Amino acid sequence: MKLAADLGRRWRGAAARRASPAQRSLGLAALALGALALGACEADEPLTLRMWAMGREGEEVAELVAQFERAHPGVRVRVQQLPWSAAHEKLLTAFVGETLPDVAQLGNTWLSELEALGALEPLDAALERSQVVDARDYFPGIWATNVVGGATVGIPWYVDTRLLFYRRDLLAAAGYAEVPTTWETWRESLVAVARRAGPAQFAVFLPVNEFEQLLTLALSEPEPLLRDGGRWGNFRSASFGRALTYYLDLFRRQLAPVASETQLANVWDELGRGTFAFMIHGPWSIGELRRRLPAAQQGAWATAPMPGPRGPGAGIAGGSSLVLFRTGGGARRARLGWQLIEHLSTPAAQRRFFQLTGNLPPRRASWNDGALAADPAVAAFRSQLERARQAPAVPQWERIMQELRLSSERAVHQVRPSTTDAELAQIVADTCAELDERVDELLRKRRWMLARQEAR
Repeated sequence: MKLAADLGRRWRGAAARRASPAQRSLGLAALALGALALGACEADEPLTLRMWAMGREGEEVAELVAQFERAHPGVRVRVQQLPWSAAHEKLLTAFVGETLPDVAQLGNTWLSELEALGALEPLDAALERSQVVDARDYFPGIWATNVVGGATVGIPWYVDTRLLFYRRDLLAAAGYAEVPTTWETWRESLVAVARRAGPAQFAVFLPVNEFEQLLTLALSEPEPLLRDGGRWGNFRSASFGRALTYYLDLFRRQLAPVASETQLANVWDELGRGTFAFMIHGPWSIGELRRRLPAAQQGAWATAPMPGPRGPGAGIAGGSSLVLFRTGGGARRARLGWQLIEHLSTPAAQRRFFQLTGNLPPRRASWNDGALAADPAVAAFRSQLERARQAPAVPQWERIMQELRLSSERAVHQVRPSTTDAELAQIVADTCAELDERVDELLRKRRWMLARQEAR
């Protein structure tokens, strides 16, 4: 409660100080001019930048940071590694206490929340001058996640999207040389796989405790998940209804088990055992499968882009971004923070980061040579990233996705093999109505805030 109250006070202060669009366009340009006025002697003064990074990235970025330090004598970068489970609250606490770092890694669904608090430095002026960061080289859906309210507030660091990992031998045995590209034909292939499956074996695994699988399907449909500028839920749209119907039908046909990922030892070994022939997962699973499955099975699995309603599907534009916080630390600190972001955004740095972490680069140029270009398991990600779509850029998105997870799980448990088409349609209608009701309540404060802004 105290953190919420403190956030409210800080937000009101930030809102009162919020720059006009014309002022925001100056951004780091003004900081750069200020830096010139400080004189050449400033460059010799030692300075320590603070950077926060989450999970394994906070450990592996050290090598790239060391390269930056060698290129900038007198500048040191102190990287603090945060666990993902505590990072969000740590950021909000630091905002309240005015102890945010200079540079940080943020999950791209967090950007709109931190931007609404006035914590992020707009980067458009710096981008106009940059010889390193070119928005045209980034996958468009990924870049779009970093633009909030018309301002660029982050630079994509790595990307994450979900697609199909599958047993190519099981699919071939069912009569399919490759994965179909439409929902209807993919479902037909799943039925064919299921016919050959043994007891306790399924065609596909869709863990009911996760929202990403259903969201991946929904993003392949044209209508947005929120409407009227993110003020209201749009889950009663025909598009989401089709995605949810398709998803629930896979359970009705017993092509997927009603199970969560926590009920399995791990999904990679189960894919290897043939417990299921398909799963929808992210790029980290490439390394897991190569480590866990025996050499004899390494040729038995592959990746493929998601099928869609009428052709290849879209997928989630996930991942992490690099941001500059408004710390009030001065022009030189902001300039060097931006240069650190530029350093981590070069194709060479992104390729090395992939080698260290397995995280996929957001820039097309980073895919043109090296291990990325030669890896057949990664090629499907390169294709799907061109079609990845961003989730709605609203601060409440994390909570909305939890509502999606809970509502869809309840719907799955209502479906039976005997469920008729009419009964399935009613389950879908009830679930969509419930989702819209809950999401509209989550967005109540957003509507109030936007109405106040429009009235000014």
